[in-house]
Amino acid sequence: MPAVHKDPMKELKRQISEQIFEKPVKGLKHSDSSLEANQAQARILLLENQIIESRKNYNSINILIDYCQHNNSQTNEYHVSAVALCRIFCRLMARGSMSKANGNSENEVVVVQWLRERMEEYERILSDMVLTTDEYLQSTALKLSLRLLKEKASYLHMTTDMIWRKGLFLNIIQKITKSEMTENVLTEYAEKYIHQYDDIRYYTFAALAELVQAETSGSSLDGPISLLAMIDPVSGASGSKGHHFVDTAYGSKIDVAQATAQKKQAQEAWLAMLSCKLSKQQRKTVLSLFSDRVVPWFTKIELLMDFLTTSFDSGGSTSLLAFSSIFHLIQEKNLDYPQFYYKLYSLLNSDVLHSKHRARFFRLLATFLASTHLPAALVASFMKRLSRLSLFAPPSGVVIVIPFIYNLLKNHPTCTFMIHRKKEYSDYWTEEGMDDSFNCEEPDPMKTFAIESSLWELHALQSHYQPNVATVAKIISEQFTKHSYNLEDFIDHSHSTMLDAELVKKMSKPPVVEYEIPKRIFSKHSAETGQKNSLLVEAWNFG
Repeated sequence: MPAVHKDPMKELKRQISEQIFEKPVKGLKHSDSSLEANQAQARILLLENQIIESRKNYNSINILIDYCQHNNSQTNEYHVSAVALCRIFCRLMARGSMSKANGNSENEVVVVQWLRERMEEYERILSDMVLTTDEYLQSTALKLSLRLLKEKASYLHMTTDMIWRKGLFLNIIQKITKSEMTENVLTEYAEKYIHQYDDIRYYTFAALAELVQAETSGSSLDGPISLLAMIDPVSGASGSKGHHFVDTAYGSKIDVAQATAQKKQAQEAWLAMLSCKLSKQQRKTVLSLFSDRVVPWFTKIELLMDFLTTSFDSGGSTSLLAFSSIFHLIQEKNLDYPQFYYKLYSLLNSDVLHSKHRARFFRLLATFLASTHLPAALVASFMKRLSRLSLFAPPSGVVIVIPFIYNLLKNHPTCTFMIHRKKEYSDYWTEEGMDDSFNCEEPDPMKTFAIESSLWELHALQSHYQPNVATVAKIISEQFTKHSYNLEDFIDHSHSTMLDAELVKKMSKPPVVEYEIPKRIFSKHSAETGQKNSLLVEAWNFG
């Protein structure tokens, strides 16, 4: 007797129907959440199979869309119905049910148009799903959107512009760069899609360039900056992977796998970003990424100079970051920038040794002046300006300047005569003083005449009221036997750290203190007491 063959689709429908319409178990409340969740999932799966099985059930697509629109995003129905709709539209496209053909009847054209409208409605649901606060739903919406994009490109015979530059993909990039997106979802998009597929990387740059140009508010640029920062530069003649997310694209004239095409598009995206009105923090973020994430994409580094010059004029730590980027271009890309040291010299003002960015400044300054091929007159101007500023600086700033100048003198021995200069009539100058040839008002470091002056300021610091500063200043008067000082030992000092060091220091002998408490400080003693007036009374008239 022949065996009976069961239809697997009918068997699945039967099982699902039993789950949906089964009678409540005795002793179990009908409102039990787990039972409701299972029934909702089974109901959605049944609708999905009915839609795929027969076109007579296409109206059930509206039911699934209603589940997505009228259910809370945290419910099971919301998530399951969204996934089911993606499978439905992908299968319908693969089957050709959503493609228009020349031989289609008028009714078939109407049905295809209706299905496409429902799919557009579903795409809007996915867009809203991306903007939820649930990271899992954001990730799911991203995957479903890209899966839908891939199937549309494969089966609907769409052109390159329709796939990448309009509609779904542009909407995906717009949504994932919103401030509500979590960084983990952006990282997932970068690692699983941008780094793996050349076409997604290329058209992500194109989409970002278009979106950034349309932005009018600087606050909405945080997302695009974060996404651009996650994209690793490509190297070689081709892209990093050579894989395409979309295999078929009509009308494409660009080989997106070529590194030149990738760099050109990335350059446009970054230029669009740099031309926006960035906030101070955004500008700092971009500058901190400059050498690793921005410069490698540019084939014409001259295009970066407007942004760097504007950043330098901003002042503060932004100027330091801009100068660091310019120096990187000079070293690595052979950028010709004759005004570099002129601009750097302008940063040595009265605020630099009081700034909270003092440590970063001296680290960069040590790098900028490290070359032994710099003119002696130029180096002398920097040393003289720092020496002059140290006379008005806090002790924590002075202890950086002295070893810094020591290292410059060791690297540029032609400037050492500035600490050993001897002139005639020294007794006369000791009594009457002398005119310093250094012109502190001159902005050009090559015209300050610092090379004709001396570092007398460092000698004056040997009498500083702070003992540690006076001790450090004496290294200039001793033999230069030490090769160089490690600036990191001095660069992070502050008033509190210097005070703490004094408090824990062990004294070899007790300090000298006043043995007699004065009765008057700001007024004169009477003649009967026989006591001398204080130095303050003798030097100043307090009325």
